[in-house]
Amino acid sequence: MDVRKKDICLIFYYHKLNRNSFRALAGALETEKSLSDLEVFFPSTEKELEELLEKRYSNGQKVIVGFSFATAQLPEIKPVIKNFKQQFSDIIAIAGGPHPSGDPKKTLELGFDAVAVGEGEKTLVEFLKRIKAGKDWRKIEGLGFLRDSKFIFTGYQKPVNLNRYPPFSVKFNKIGPIEISRGCPWGCAYCQTSYLFGRKMRHRSISQIAKYIKVSLRRGLKDIRFITPNSFAYGSKGDRPNFAALAKLLKSARKAVGRKGRIFFGTFPSEVRPDFVSKETLKLVKTYADNDNIIIGAQSGSQKILKKIRRAHSVEDIYRAVRLTIKAGFIANVDFIFGLPGETEKDMFQTVNVIEDLVKMGARIHGHYFMPLCGTPFKKREAMPLPKEIRKILAKLESQGKLYGFWRKQELISRL
Repeated sequence: MDVRKKDICLIFYYHKLNRNSFRALAGALETEKSLSDLEVFFPSTEKELEELLEKRYSNGQKVIVGFSFATAQLPEIKPVIKNFKQQFSDIIAIAGGPHPSGDPKKTLELGFDAVAVGEGEKTLVEFLKRIKAGKDWRKIEGLGFLRDSKFIFTGYQKPVNLNRYPPFSVKFNKIGPIEISRGCPWGCAYCQTSYLFGRKMRHRSISQIAKYIKVSLRRGLKDIRFITPNSFAYGSKGDRPNFAALAKLLKSARKAVGRKGRIFFGTFPSEVRPDFVSKETLKLVKTYADNDNIIIGAQSGSQKILKKIRRAHSVEDIYRAVRLTIKAGFIANVDFIFGLPGETEKDMFQTVNVIEDLVKMGARIHGHYFMPLCGTPFKKREAMPLPKEIRKILAKLESQGKLYGFWRKQELISRL
């Protein structure tokens, strides 16, 4: 089949929860000259998607639609893919991200034609190149697809070199946080990061980070934020801080930003491990960054549960991290997960006791509810129900503004 220029187009379902993924993928397209003329669109609602599909489909174009989503978004994604596949059956739909990578076969059974398993930069580029050239896209690495109802997986792509790809798209002006590290050595049982990106940490070079900070400023972005599993692990293997690398990164970032913007480090959309919080790491943030808060991933106040979920830090590490953070002049936002598998009522009250202690110290609690995520050791584990007394305590903390987050919504999703 001869597919000529402009005969194909790519549509990213640019949902607000997945914009960072699509910014990176759109950036990857810029690295391939043969795709320089590819038309790419970014509808952000189902209505916009349907209207765009109708227009492009009626123009006779070969249309490829890309989705990226996490498990919590599955109830929303199911009707979207079902509806447009019923209307436009020959449109090619490809899915990627945490949920499709963790459960590619069931994702395909929703109606997708292909799933990009793992890191998607190289896979998507090769996928589009083959479609444009009229070649069989089923022969590239990193893809899952169904053949006669049988699941076929072509094998994992090698982990990407972050310096090889932009963190966002300059061409399509999809500018956002800069991914500085990928991968995590800890392998927490509930978290997809280690299983999606591997346990070996990779870091974007400081020169590349400074480059994209300057690009962000030129494009009007004033607040510079970073994506990483653990902000204080930059430049390290992930087992302990590399203070020299952190200092060099933040000094370079500050120099690149100057007075034109602000730097946010160790806060949204990333966090820090409590055992990485120290006077030294906090001093670096205080000296070079502009955020007034630090997000600390605690997850449980039960030492037994921390061990069970493979956190590899202690309850005392949590207390110490919060004390140091508040003493350094930051607001401590502390993540906890409710309903973790194997929690007894005793474990839950231990967590609540820790939470109440931290609140008295001045911390705010970011509440989550356990959801079994595909591709993790806990993928088939059920969340533990919360006793009424625990709920009363959490509700009181919420009413006082000491607890926030979408844990109630996550609890509902976890029951589906």
